Amino acid sequence: WVWSGINTRIIFFEDRNFKGHSYEWTSDCSDMAPFLARCHSCRVESGCWMVYDRPNFMGNQYFVRRGEYADYMSMWGMSEWVKSCRLIPMHRGPYRTRIYGRENFMGQMMEIMDDCDSVTERYHWSSGFMSCHVLDGHWLLYEMPHYKGRMWYFQPGEYRNFREMVGTGSMRFMSMRRILDCWY
Repeated sequence: WVWSGINTRIIFFEDRNFKGHSYEWTSDCSDMAPFLARCHSCRVESGCWMVYDRPNFMGNQYFVRRGEYADYMSMWGMSEWVKSCRLIPMHRGPYRTRIYGRENFMGQMMEIMDDCDSVTERYHWSSGFMSCHVLDGHWLLYEMPHYKGRMWYFQPGEYRNFREMVGTGSMRFMSMRRILDCWY
């Protein structure tokens, strides 16, 4: 697959340190099991990707960009190996999302156009946000301030209820950043 004239490629290896059987993807893969028995390291040759510890782009998510990841299980504290991956499309233009203090676009609303390391500090909210509408760009949202904790990838669209997405109680996000500079 060529995205705007740029070849995208990620290579996964069964063992740590780029050893064992390998398989290469140039676009999304919802289930790596038919191709690899397990996956403990990867090399991103181009593009930005989200990798998931469950099939069908579910479970814990990790952002990877061009580089080598010799043992990401211990690097990220994963208990399972990568089982699916998604290419993050290139975005040129503005970044814009609306965040809401409560589910279903209720409560206080703020429009964000740049990275925000702490919603509670910047906007004086007592807690994070529970729904959002991504208007432009691709974003990573974090459960804790200063880009810490678990992260989730959001592309343009409406996200009314984070709890349904992540399968936990009252899920709130506390920080967010734009996905920039993915294409070399």
